[in-house]
Amino acid sequence: MQQPQPQVKYRDMILQIILMIVTFGFYSIYWFYQTCVEMEQLSGDYRVDPAILTILLFIPFAGLYSMYRHGEMYEQISPDRFNRWILWLLWIFFSPAVWLIVQSELNKRSTYR
Repeated sequence: MQQPQPQVKYRDMILQIILMIVTFGFYSIYWFYQTCVEMEQLSGDYRVDPAILTILLFIPFAGLYSMYRHGEMYEQISPDRFNRWILWLLWIFFSPAVWLIVQSELNKRSTYR
């Protein structure tokens, strides 16, 4: 049986900034979940449910694992094999950089708008 084609949505960076501001940051939760789903499909790594990773963001210390796992999924789809530990540190100290890095790569792989 053939695997379904991964669905990766193109997301406009400026529009995302506006959505983050207008929704007081709630869009970032949606973005985290959606990027987990898309990276899961691209990598074929279905070990952890994206919904669980998103919920873990709200639990002290479990959120750190969730951010690490997000970086690990990105490392699997990154053509440069961007290091998950660097991404994890960026999550902690400057999360907008993670958004820019991950979304830029996903936009390159987008299958629809």
